[in-house]
Amino acid sequence: MKNVLSQNSYVADHVNEWITMMGDGHLHRWFLNNGDKIAHKWLHYFDIYERHFQRFRGQNAVVLEIGVGSGGSLQMWRDYFGPRTTIIGLDIDPQCKQHEAEGIEIVIGSQADTAILDEIVRRHPKINIVLDDGSHVMNDMIATFEHLYPRIDVNGLYLVEDLHTCYWEEYGGGLRRQGSFIELIKERIDDINAMHARGAIPVSEFTRSTDSMAIYDSVVVFEKRRQGRRQAIMTGGL
Repeated sequence: MKNVLSQNSYVADHVNEWITMMGDGHLHRWFLNNGDKIAHKWLHYFDIYERHFQRFRGQNAVVLEIGVGSGGSLQMWRDYFGPRTTIIGLDIDPQCKQHEAEGIEIVIGSQADTAILDEIVRRHPKINIVLDDGSHVMNDMIATFEHLYPRIDVNGLYLVEDLHTCYWEEYGGGLRRQGSFIELIKERIDDINAMHARGAIPVSEFTRSTDSMAIYDSVVVFEKRRQGRRQAIMTGGL
């Protein structure tokens, strides 16, 4: 108990410092002051959220979070993005349906079920953000990404968190194990640079549609934007 109190005191003492570092710090404040449904997140994720999600705030956006849990994060996203945003939660547990509310839709099903994913896309053809906080099992993560990433908005964002399970055997992971999501990320680094591989890597739809990949501790963020022809221009004085 003493250690818990010490940790809570440390958090309280440094809240203002963290908020100052991260702009308006809306998500940090909401999470640390949450008194409603349980929200369970690693604290360092909030720097990543604030950095990449800011451009969608106040927009007519659609946010899909895979993994509902106790429903707290869905409330957090609703508060952060604003009333014009539609929040969708996907979970395999039927009890998660209780977390539906105004602006929050719950879909029951597996994240690896392409029929479920297609139905979500049919109802919401312009998904702006996908946040995969689902099973964290390698096969599920890969199946969801490979099916859903090409189908989200051309300027959308796909974030996968809790990637530490990529190193855990019970989730199908392991260090440098083929078939883990971390190894898929490494392959996509090559794909995003395919234009420079002198034919060794085919230019794929991923290459054409992806603007950037940001890799953090336990998190990867793919940001989409249609790519133009690469040009190397020389400038200088006469």
